[in-house]
Amino acid sequence: MVDSVSVFGANTYSSDSSDSSAEVPAVSIRGFVKTFGKKVAVDNLSLDIPAGSFYGLVGPNGAGKTTTIKMLTGLLMPDAGSASIFGNDVWSDVNSAKRAIGLMPQADEIFKTITGLQLLTYAGMLRDMSRAESVKRANDLLSAFDLTEAANTMVSDYSTGMTKKICLATAMIHSPRVLVLDEPFEAVDPVSSANLKDILAEYVSTGGTVIISSHVMELVEKMCSHVAIINEGHVAASGTLEEVAQGKDLEDRFMELVGGRHSAARIDWLNGGESYNATPIASNHNA
Repeated sequence: MVDSVSVFGANTYSSDSSDSSAEVPAVSIRGFVKTFGKKVAVDNLSLDIPAGSFYGLVGPNGAGKTTTIKMLTGLLMPDAGSASIFGNDVWSDVNSAKRAIGLMPQADEIFKTITGLQLLTYAGMLRDMSRAESVKRANDLLSAFDLTEAANTMVSDYSTGMTKKICLATAMIHSPRVLVLDEPFEAVDPVSSANLKDILAEYVSTGGTVIISSHVMELVEKMCSHVAIINEGHVAASGTLEEVAQGKDLEDRFMELVGGRHSAARIDWLNGGESYNATPIASNHNA
């Protein structure tokens, strides 16, 4: 692996406060509200994410996680509320905020008819980096992600794991202070997943902050230092893993806060222990 500082060192992003960045939350959300027609997707959501943390956002489908991420990263205007990155208001200067954030794109959001090296170079130049610096960082990332041999291969020919890696690399090329990942391990094989986890752990060790949205409780328990459980558009619980779990398994605590679990439905004909005994369709002898 290439030198971790040169690849994963987080950029500076000055705060308006005179306090050091260690004392300012990496992310502060206050009163986020977003509605779509009559549907309230996010309902007065507030959350602080400490700098240098590996922060998990968990919640059932439709809880408001992705909508919150889009508002935080400047992709969706909130109906009400505010967000700041290291004390700087996101919506007062969206471009400055985006420079501090690395948002991992989904596989269907990247160009696939170019090579991995071309994609990363393009991502760097979009961030106002010179071509030379973009190419240098692209090669560093390709090496760190074990993609050097695929540098000149079309992204459309990448496996699912390789595609996840190149998506994450595009989010890291400008050395952001905050990485935001929405279900980054979905449909990824165990080897690629382990490699991605190692890369993210290395990034956090340099002082970076990772925000990850996931449905996999085991993943959150193993990787994250902090977690927020989101339900029906608001935060049901947040803090360190220990504070949120309260001595219980995180999944049990999640079900306690979110609810929705019920006894398995009993279907009379669904019995794996008995031989198939469906009632035959009566033959039509009138023909």
